[in-house]
Amino acid sequence: MKIWIDGDACPRVIKEVLFRAADKRQVALILVANKTIAVPRSRFISSLRVEAGPDVADAEIVRRLEAGDLVVTADIPLASLVIEKGGMALDPRGEIYTPENIGERLSMRNFMEDLRNSGVETGGPAGFSASDRQAFANQLDRILTRVL
Repeated sequence: MKIWIDGDACPRVIKEVLFRAADKRQVALILVANKTIAVPRSRFISSLRVEAGPDVADAEIVRRLEAGDLVVTADIPLASLVIEKGGMALDPRGEIYTPENIGERLSMRNFMEDLRNSGVETGGPAGFSASDRQAFANQLDRILTRVL
């Protein structure tokens, strides 16, 4: 199992949780982004810089993903592709995407995008909180305990 981070939009506090977990559990973690992002020195943690452009990092993650790998992303279309390929997808707020819920999440995401494209102000997501960090850490721990 490897952990892939969709690194361009992942909150720093979540990256820190992931870095600690990778070292503690001795699992490979790869941060994928279209800019250089510093990662701690560790034999388990690496980064992969891809060219800039829409969905370039997503495509690279999906290309390299193996069944059973975990992808940390808030990008619902990427999460859908991960699930189709047999991987697991986890939102930085601790929600795990599953074959049972991804269709609904994708439909809602597309609906909200249609609203925004038609000029409707939809607002953004709520600010990231300490409880979001804790929910993520707990869910990550459950996944790693089950898999490893």
